Amino acid sequence: MFVDQAIITVRAGKGGDGAVSFRREKFEPKGGPNGGNGGDGGSVVFVTDEGLTTLYDFRFQRLWAAKDGDPGGRKQCSGLTGTDLVIKVPPGTLAFNRDTGELVHDFKPGDSVVLAKGGKGGWGNEHFKRSTNQTPRRAEPGEPGQEFNLRLELKLIADVGIVGKPNAGKSTLLAALTAAQPKIADYPFTTLSPQLGVAELDATRRIVLADIPGLIEGASRGAGLGHDFLRHIERTRILVHLLDIAPLDGSDPVENYRVIRKELAGHSEALADKREVVVLNKLDLLPDETEQREVINRVARELKLRVDKDLLLISGAARTGLRDLLERLWRELHPA
Repeated sequence: MFVDQAIITVRAGKGGDGAVSFRREKFEPKGGPNGGNGGDGGSVVFVTDEGLTTLYDFRFQRLWAAKDGDPGGRKQCSGLTGTDLVIKVPPGTLAFNRDTGELVHDFKPGDSVVLAKGGKGGWGNEHFKRSTNQTPRRAEPGEPGQEFNLRLELKLIADVGIVGKPNAGKSTLLAALTAAQPKIADYPFTTLSPQLGVAELDATRRIVLADIPGLIEGASRGAGLGHDFLRHIERTRILVHLLDIAPLDGSDPVENYRVIRKELAGHSEALADKREVVVLNKLDLLPDETEQREVINRVARELKLRVDKDLLLISGAARTGLRDLLERLWRELHPA
C-alpha cells in the first residue's frame, strides 16, 4: 500500500540518574563517595533508505521511542548509554513539527539526521566531592530526552513526472520504458498511487520516471485522485504531458491539454512553470494515415507546437517513438 503522509511522535531516551554511594570496606570506615554517573539517553536518528518508496511503516505505530540511559551504580560505575533508535524513511520525505508547522528536515539520499537528542545522564555523588565537601550526598537526575510530534510527508524524487488525463496511457508508457509493472486497464483511475520506474538508455544513462494518477478538471481543488499526489510532481525536473490522440470518451486532446495545464497552475505557480515535453500517444489507434496526420496537425497548430520538436509522437502500446522520447528527455535533463 502506498502511504505518503503520517503523524508520529518521536521521543528520545531519558538520561539515567546519578547514584549516591559510599565505599564500605573492611578497614575503610570512612570510605569516600563512589556513586557513578547515569548513562545518556538514546537519540532518535532518521536515515534515508533508497529502497523505500512509501511511509507505510508509520501507518500503525504512532510512538517511536529510543532507550533510556541506565542509572549510575556503586564503585564509580557509570550507567549504560541508551541505544539510539534508527528510523528509515524514503528520500524525499519532509519532516514537519506538527505543533509549530516548521519544516524540521527535507531528507535527501544519504542523509542521517538526529531529530530528537537523548537526555544527558545525571552526575553521581562522586562527581561532587571536594576538599570542603568530602561526603556529598547529592546526585543529579537524568535529563529528559527531546520529544516532538512530527508530520511526515513524502514527495517522490524522480527526474520526470508523467501527467495527463485518466486513460491517456501513462501506465502503459511507464511499463514500456522501464521494468515497472503498474496496473493497466481501460477504465479511469486505474493508477491509484504514484508509480516509479527507471529507464536505462545505456550502461551509463538512467532516468527515473514517476507515473502520477490521472488528473481531472478540479483536481487542484480536491476532485478525483490526482489532487492528493500533485505534490509528488513538484520534485520532478521535467514533465511529460501525455495526450491521447483518440480519447475513448470522445474528448478533444487540445482541450484535455488545457484542462491539465489549468490544474497544474491551480496547484502552484512553480509547477506551472516547470519544463514540459508534450507527447501525443496512441498513434496506433488511428491506422488511417490521413486521419492521423489531420489530428496531429490540428493539435500542433492549436497548441502552437512543432511536430517532432515540441510535440513528440509515440505509441506506448506499440512501442514506437520511445527511443526518441528518452533521448529528448535526456537532453532536457542534461543540456550540457
